[in-house]
Amino acid sequence: MTSSLTVVGQNHEPATIGGIVGAPPSARAEALVARAVTGPGAESVTMAAPFTGLRTAVLPQASDALTRAAFARARRAQPSWAATDVTQRQRILLRLHKLVLDRQREGLDLVQIESGKARLDAFDEISATALVADYYGRHSARLLAPRRAPGALPLLTRATHTRHPRGVVGIISPWNYPLALTAMDVLPALAAGNTVVQKPDNQTALSALWLRELADEAGLPTDAWQIVLGRGSVIGDAIVEESDYVCFTGSTPTGKRLASAIAGRLTGYSLELGGKNPMIVLPDADVAKAAAGAVTACFSSAGQLCVSVERIYVHDSIRDHFLAEFARRTRALRLGASLDYHADMGSLTTEEQLRAVSAHVADARDHGATVVTGGEPRPDIGPLFFEPTILTNVPERAAVFAEETFGPVVSVYGYTDVDEAVGKANETVFGLNASVWSRDTRRAREIAARLKAGTVNVNEGYAATFGTVGVPMGGMKDSGVGRRNGAEGLLKYTESQSIAVQRGLRLRPARGVPPALWTAALTAGLRVLRRLPGR
Repeated sequence: MTSSLTVVGQNHEPATIGGIVGAPPSARAEALVARAVTGPGAESVTMAAPFTGLRTAVLPQASDALTRAAFARARRAQPSWAATDVTQRQRILLRLHKLVLDRQREGLDLVQIESGKARLDAFDEISATALVADYYGRHSARLLAPRRAPGALPLLTRATHTRHPRGVVGIISPWNYPLALTAMDVLPALAAGNTVVQKPDNQTALSALWLRELADEAGLPTDAWQIVLGRGSVIGDAIVEESDYVCFTGSTPTGKRLASAIAGRLTGYSLELGGKNPMIVLPDADVAKAAAGAVTACFSSAGQLCVSVERIYVHDSIRDHFLAEFARRTRALRLGASLDYHADMGSLTTEEQLRAVSAHVADARDHGATVVTGGEPRPDIGPLFFEPTILTNVPERAAVFAEETFGPVVSVYGYTDVDEAVGKANETVFGLNASVWSRDTRRAREIAARLKAGTVNVNEGYAATFGTVGVPMGGMKDSGVGRRNGAEGLLKYTESQSIAVQRGLRLRPARGVPPALWTAALTAGLRVLRRLPGR
């Protein structure tokens, strides 16, 4: 199977961005690293590019004390930032939107070099970042504006619902989508008037630091957004203990441990965690379109996307046709390590992911699963490449059946009726994303509503909901708590406060008025209020 996959970018020197791919680190990389929090005696780690294994940057690692100092600076800066008119905060985001699009070539190079993904997948991050900046740059003032509510007594009770920033938000970001997820979490927190201390993953820290640099240029105050680099085992306690709200994206086990630690402080949090996302292909689906959509849904960013599809359920009447078309299109994917748009799929990002993916495929084989295509690492292309892989006949005892792979591996199953497919799709501890394919979009929407997932796409794998920033995104069950994007993605970073002013008539009987008479009059009034419009 390996020989049928096209390889691009071989036998060529790797492209570089000012030398970042090679060693020693370039001045450009050092300029970005200088924006991270550091101090005397800080330890450092050296990071490598997935495409080549060559050094990308030497990163200072914050200590517990340095991290707490960053929070102290953020706390001092927060009142001034919160007092900045929300329309001014919006203008900064809109300037950032322009800068991201204008400077996208460097951003694309950085994302590819640090994560190993193909350039088109890297552009998904540029576009998502721009969409988020634009959405909150245009809608934050409206979403945060005080709301009038009907008072207890018409004309006499004036009630207002207001929003206040929480204070300092701690954000822990993953390595797989370093630009998009940074933007989705950091920008609304800032728009709401909070300051932010972010810990991106070391592997993709330069991408987050690049966005921070553009935010500086857009006019963001220096201490409003600070980036600390380090391991969670060293600085995790400081983030939990110093934050007024914590936003985390990562694995379900880590998220559960983090939630337990946060609970003791009674502060808010949101968690986007793991997924084992299903795709249901109905018998009336356009097979060619569904197969093409499955290639994107399963193998974008080499499957290292929290909302990517790892399980496909195809009606038995079209299963063989779909599988043949899906396998054909998968074998046609071009694998490569070049900083251009020639490769369709890039590399895995870390050695840990390569081991995990290899172990899942090997275990599936051992349990009798069939490898339709792929199934092998490709060190001839780069140290962390793994072929896009389709499995069938996967038994329940195989690890890949229920566990998240987070790589370019998908299992295809048949079904006989829709209720069976829905049941199988929901038969998981996860509930992050799902996909339904049919020519009858009304029926597909009805089925989508039955799936226990935070986002469901019809005739798309994940991009329709991922790119629609105005609607919330997040998981059910073990896939997380809370949402990003949309109004919820902004308002979660605020404290809700209700203020009511009472005039004239009191809400208790005046002296000398018998309680029985008062309650009878109030009962009559409540009956009248029930019939008033707008209540």
